[in-house]
Amino acid sequence: MNSTNRPKVAFIGTGGTISSLGVHPLELQDYGVHNNRMHAGQIVARFPVVNEIAEVIPVDFRNVPSPEIYFPEWRELAALCHRLVAEHADLAGIVIGHGTATLEETAWVLNLVLKVPVPVVLIGSQRPASGLSTDAAINLLNGVRTAASPDSRSRGVLVLLNDEIQAAREVTKTSNWRMQTFRTPDFGILGHADADRIAYYRKPERRHMPDTEFDIAGLDALPRVDIAYAYAGSDGSAMRAFIAAGARGLVSAGFAPGMPPAADLAAMTEAVRQGIVVVQSSRAGSGRNPQEPEARRRRRPGSRQSQPAEGAAAAGAGAHPDVRSGRDRAHLRDLLRWRRGA
Repeated sequence: MNSTNRPKVAFIGTGGTISSLGVHPLELQDYGVHNNRMHAGQIVARFPVVNEIAEVIPVDFRNVPSPEIYFPEWRELAALCHRLVAEHADLAGIVIGHGTATLEETAWVLNLVLKVPVPVVLIGSQRPASGLSTDAAINLLNGVRTAASPDSRSRGVLVLLNDEIQAAREVTKTSNWRMQTFRTPDFGILGHADADRIAYYRKPERRHMPDTEFDIAGLDALPRVDIAYAYAGSDGSAMRAFIAAGARGLVSAGFAPGMPPAADLAAMTEAVRQGIVVVQSSRAGSGRNPQEPEARRRRRPGSRQSQPAEGAAAAGAGAHPDVRSGRDRAHLRDLLRWRRGA
């Protein structure tokens, strides 16, 4: 493919395993101790075949393990995506290299706040770039192919690993080491990055970027939202500690299909009395949380919000941008559902 026919794709590097180098090809787990990571341009140079299928613009951003990425990086990353689209009128798409530990959080937040018309695809790898049979090269290649595909538009932020294309809102990491770690419970993948083409099978039904009302550009910080995980014997200590720490929002990752331990419920009730937003989710991470019947809600003084179960982490990230606004419960519930037409 000659240069005039290649699509233009930006590749933003943030660090993570896909950027990491060990000292031996069999160093597949402890490579991080060397703290040796490549910037975006170095990754592209290491796997130059990617330039055969696109004109790749490397963009250095961060070079850190993904647990170090939070709101300041999300805000800058969103601004960078908007700037790249504004500076390159012919940009076909954007790929973001990211550590897999928090890749789903970054993908979900960008899916909430980006207003760019081009596909944005997050990629990572389970093995370092220096490792034997690394997945870094093929994930980079397929991420660029996916971002450049016109069929990737209007599907929200995408996640690509292991040849599988997933929706940012729905996907979660499920395994420490396996290549197929990212899964979408209930709904399944959106499509495949096959050798001959990018093949899609469905579109997300719920709202996604660029059709979003969220905007974090003018925020200095996010309000504190904490997540309490339900377990047998929980005495509400975590909930009370989060309240004492100044939480503006609380998410209960309750027993499936969305039930808090009794002691947690008492703490949640007190939180509601203090004006703290409380959201009931489920630790199962799969299946809808049913809307609580009105009769049961009247019997519980700390009446609960309810939301579709997509994992408590997604609930926490989803609640963040709107807690600051003080909007009413019904509107918050609609935002957490965030469906088309809501």
